[in-house]
Amino acid sequence: MVETKSFILYTNGDCDVIDITLEVESKIIESEIQTGTVTVFIPGSTGGITTIEFESGAVNDLKDAFEKIIPKNINYAHNERWGDGNGHSHIRASMLGPSLTVPFSSKNLLLGTWQQIIFVDFDNRERKREIILQIIGE
Repeated sequence: MVETKSFILYTNGDCDVIDITLEVESKIIESEIQTGTVTVFIPGSTGGITTIEFESGAVNDLKDAFEKIIPKNINYAHNERWGDGNGHSHIRASMLGPSLTVPFSSKNLLLGTWQQIIFVDFDNRERKREIILQIIGE
């Protein structure tokens, strides 16, 4: 069986990190599927999905790492072409990736004790984002 669900986030941009674990869990509970996998996907090219221990130190370290690896304030050909100043956002999102697949059993995500699912908005402005979930199982 396959079910597709979604939910909306309002983000601040600029490497906004949001714990979406509870929203994902609630959509699994709403579904008719007991055991399987959920793929969490962000359509668009300036956001990404991953897991982390969602605490301020790890979140700040993640933000700092992105700034060191893919800084905001350097020249990007995308910015020259489009003038929107978010070239770094596209590169960061492509490095992180738009989706994550997590197994679940008896409607419980099989995450580690300190592991949460996060959405990272790399864009340079506030956004309304739709997160799409594809729940597969029995």
